[in-house]
Amino acid sequence: MLATGYLVAPALFSILTDRQVAGMIAGDIFRIEAYLSFVVCLVLLVMANHFVNHGQLQYKLIRWLLLAMLICALIGSVVLLPWMSALRDQALLNGMPVMQSPSATLFGRLHGVSSIVYLIQSLLGVKLVWESAKSSH
Repeated sequence: MLATGYLVAPALFSILTDRQVAGMIAGDIFRIEAYLSFVVCLVLLVMANHFVNHGQLQYKLIRWLLLAMLICALIGSVVLLPWMSALRDQALLNGMPVMQSPSATLFGRLHGVSSIVYLIQSLLGVKLVWESAKSSH
């Protein structure tokens, strides 16, 4: 997740000269990452819940972190990314990049919200790794 958001996406925009193509590729990568995050968080959440139900209470915080990450992944994959893709596709049908379309302002706001959700999910992931390392001792 950290590599996707903070290495791959910026590299795409620095390497590719066409920002629209870079954005479309980044969007596809983020979509795949969001689905993968959803599946991984769900599996880990089920496991953490199992541990808590069997008396391993040190997994309570981990369970909450996973739930928050799952919600972030859902917001990204079910709401924000499809909405942004629809705006981009509509602009392309009208023969223009999304940032030159009437939807440019909305797209920019959605991108900002998406970035914030991704940052929150990333920070939760770092906290999850930290707590997991602490509880394994």
